[in-house]
Amino acid sequence: MASRCNVVHKDQSGAQRRTSVSAVLYARVSSKDQEREGFSIPAQLQLLRGYAASRGLTVLKEFVDVETAKQAGRTGFGEMLAFLRKDKTCRILLVEKTDRLYRNLKDWVTLDELDLEIHLVKENIVISQDSRSSEKFMHGIKVLMAKNYIDNLSEETKKGMFEKARQGIWPSYAPLGYLNVMGADGKRTIAPNPELAPIIRRMFERYATGHHSLKVLAKLARQDGLQYPKSKLPVPTSTVHKILRNRIYSGDFDFDGKTHAGKYEAIVTRELWQEVQDRLDGRSRQKPRKARHEFAFSNLIRCGHCGCAMVGELKKQQYVYYHCSRYKGRCPEPYTREEVLEKRFSELLRRLTFPKDVWNGSSPHCAKATTTRRLSTTRPSDGSRPNTAASRTASTRCTWTSWTAGSTTPFSTASQPSGARSRTASCATSRRTSPPTASILRKVSNSCAWPAAPMPCSRGRNRRKNGAS
Repeated sequence: MASRCNVVHKDQSGAQRRTSVSAVLYARVSSKDQEREGFSIPAQLQLLRGYAASRGLTVLKEFVDVETAKQAGRTGFGEMLAFLRKDKTCRILLVEKTDRLYRNLKDWVTLDELDLEIHLVKENIVISQDSRSSEKFMHGIKVLMAKNYIDNLSEETKKGMFEKARQGIWPSYAPLGYLNVMGADGKRTIAPNPELAPIIRRMFERYATGHHSLKVLAKLARQDGLQYPKSKLPVPTSTVHKILRNRIYSGDFDFDGKTHAGKYEAIVTRELWQEVQDRLDGRSRQKPRKARHEFAFSNLIRCGHCGCAMVGELKKQQYVYYHCSRYKGRCPEPYTREEVLEKRFSELLRRLTFPKDVWNGSSPHCAKATTTRRLSTTRPSDGSRPNTAASRTASTRCTWTSWTAGSTTPFSTASQPSGARSRTASCATSRRTSPPTASILRKVSNSCAWPAAPMPCSRGRNRRKNGAS
C-alpha cells in the first residue's frame, strides 16, 4: 500500500510530479541519563529529518519531550495533539519507534482517533487507518510490550527500594541537608551536607526552647544561609515545618508506611527530634474559644420549628436578640427580644416545684459533693434579706443531677397566639441536669412570684472593709 507521501500527480504535459506533503516530527527520551547514554534528542531528530527529506515530506513542526511516557500528559505530546487537531492538512507523524511515541494505552487510542499516518522509521512500518489488520495487530502487540516494559521496570525499581530501606539505606534522593554519596560498601547512601547540616541542627535546637515560632525560625534559618542547593532560592516557612517533622534527620526514616533504623549519620538526636514533635503537637492543639458575650438564655431554649438551638446576638451594643442557629437549614423562626423571653421564663418559673429533699441534699438524685452551690433554705417572714452568716450555715454542698418541672409536659410556646414574638421558642428545662443558673434567677427574681434563692451577699464584707458597722 502506498502511503500518502508517495502520492503522485500528472501535470498538463503528462509528466508525473510528486506532491509535497506536510508532516510533524516527535522525539522523546525518558530522562537526562538516557540522553547521556546515546539516546539523544539530536540523534533522533537527525534520523527523522533525513527520512522526511528522502520521502519529500515538508516538516511543519518538531516536538520534543524529556520525560517518561508511562502516563498520559506529556508537555510536548500534548502540544503536538493540539497542533494536529487545529491543522487538518497535516496528517503524517514521524517517530523513531513505537516506545518513543507511547507506553500507555490512552495515548495510543488518542492518536488512533485522529486518523494519522504514523511512520515508525527504525521499524520501517507505516500505520494508518488503511493498514492491514495484521499490521495493526502487530503494532498493538508492540504497544502492549512497551507498556509491560515500563510496568516491569517500575516493579523492579520498587522492589530494590524496599530492599534498601529494609537494610537501613535511604532509597531515594537526599532530602535538604543531606547529600547522595557512595558508601564504603559500594552502595549509594546519604551523608550530612557540611554547609546545611549545622543550620538544620540549629533550627531544631532553637525550636526546642519554645521561644521561636515557625515564621521567626524560618527567618533565622534564611539569615544563616539555608537555601535550596540547585535553585539557590530561600527556604519558605512551609519547608521549615516539613524539616522539623521529617524523621530522617534523627537517624531513622519512614518508608512505605514503616519506620526503619537508618545506617547513616544523623543530624540531630532522637531525643531532640521527639522534643520538637511534642512542642509542635502542643502548638497545633486547638485551644478552646472564649465566648465574646455571655447571654442569659444560651443553651436553654430551642427552636420550635426545627429543634435547633436559639443563639443570642447583640445589636447596637445594647439590644439582645435570639434567633435560630439554622443548623438544619433555612428556618422561618424570626428574631426574638430577650425581654420577651424573660417574660415567658417568668411564667414558666412560677410552675416550678423543687422537692425539699432535693434542696437539703438528702435526695438520692444528689451525688457526692464535687461543686459548691450555696442556696438559702429559709427566708424571714417579714420579707427582709436573710442574715448572710446564717445563709452560709444553712447552705448545702452537693452536685445536682436532676430537677423536675411542675408540669410533666415540656413547656413550649409554639401553641401560643401567633402574635407573640417567641411563639416558636421551646424551653429545654425539662432536659437540663442542674437548677436555674444564677444569671437566670437574678433576671427573673424581680418579675416572678416564685421567690428566687438569694445568692451569697458581699455587702457585709464590703462594709467591714470600709469600717462601717
